[in-house]
Amino acid sequence: MTDAADESQPPVRDIHAPAPGVEVPSHYAQCYGCGVEQESGLRVRVVAGSDLTVRGEMAVCEVHQGAPGLMHGGVLAAAFDEVLGALSWLLMRPAVTASLTVDFRAPVRVGDLLSIDARVDGIDGRKVSCSGIGRNEEGAVLATASGLFIQVPIEHFARHGRKQDVDKAAKSVRSRPWMEIGP
Repeated sequence: MTDAADESQPPVRDIHAPAPGVEVPSHYAQCYGCGVEQESGLRVRVVAGSDLTVRGEMAVCEVHQGAPGLMHGGVLAAAFDEVLGALSWLLMRPAVTASLTVDFRAPVRVGDLLSIDARVDGIDGRKVSCSGIGRNEEGAVLATASGLFIQVPIEHFARHGRKQDVDKAAKSVRSRPWMEIGP
């Protein structure tokens, strides 16, 4: 007799997901993490990798400081949240963060180009487990993270978001068919 873990299917990349090497589009222009219209945001750019992986990059700027010349830990956590959340594009299902754990290993300097490699580790129903590693340009590991994301129907955002923002975002959703899909 086999246990349930042996019978589970590994996560599968959706056939409509961005191809490896293609930039994952911003899911919302005003997003603090990836929004192209968010001047004070992180402006993380994410590229789809092979299988269920992505790589995000961002330039660490003065506005990201916590200590003099060093990135604020909460801002680094936000960068991980953005990149791990971008894995939803590979599954073609919107998801929200349920939990995020960041282990800080070394300071991130202002002026660094931070890269975060992330992957889907498993799926259990609507729960998506993922992890990531953040490095500087020299390849030094600066932080690692693990997250749990919950897949939600698109109605989740209309039900909980501020109406004027939801209405504005709905105009751009029409160009993103995955946003019309929900579990």
